[in-house]
Amino acid sequence: MALWGNNDAVGSAGTVSLAYETGGVAGAGTSFGIAGGCSVGDVIRFAGVGDAVIVSIANSENLTIGSTAGLSGAVVSGAEFTASQLPKYTVLDSARSETNSDYDSAVYGVAAGGLDSASGTVYGLDHTGWVGVTTYVDNSGSLRVKKEVLVAMSGITTGNSPLYDANPLA
Repeated sequence: MALWGNNDAVGSAGTVSLAYETGGVAGAGTSFGIAGGCSVGDVIRFAGVGDAVIVSIANSENLTIGSTAGLSGAVVSGAEFTASQLPKYTVLDSARSETNSDYDSAVYGVAAGGLDSASGTVYGLDHTGWVGVTTYVDNSGSLRVKKEVLVAMSGITTGNSPLYDANPLA
């Protein structure tokens, strides 16, 4: 299993529920392990709850995550999700997957199109790849955007949510 891949648009159709005590994820209308769907080693992002690495897939509607350490503890039932090949180490880095009243922070797969559409804005980047972005409003009320290229690479495929563009958090 690689530390990261080049696809930020792994099959994310359907909804999921999580059993925290076992790490079991039950899907409805999902395509786990099927061509175009998520695979072992991919990161599953539960909407508003956090990220986890997929360690096994039983069938197209059942998988297991390795740890709940990157999750907030909120109930995941009938929830939307996304799957990505983002760097695995970001799952346990709470600074890379938080949304709260003070700031937002996420890792994005940024392809050439995202680089172009963000050019000339506060979200502009110098390189494609896996990018950590934190946004917040400073004490004078101005939007601040911090960007860090975690893995510089070309050939990345995006299309997942959140999508990086001229306003990725909108």
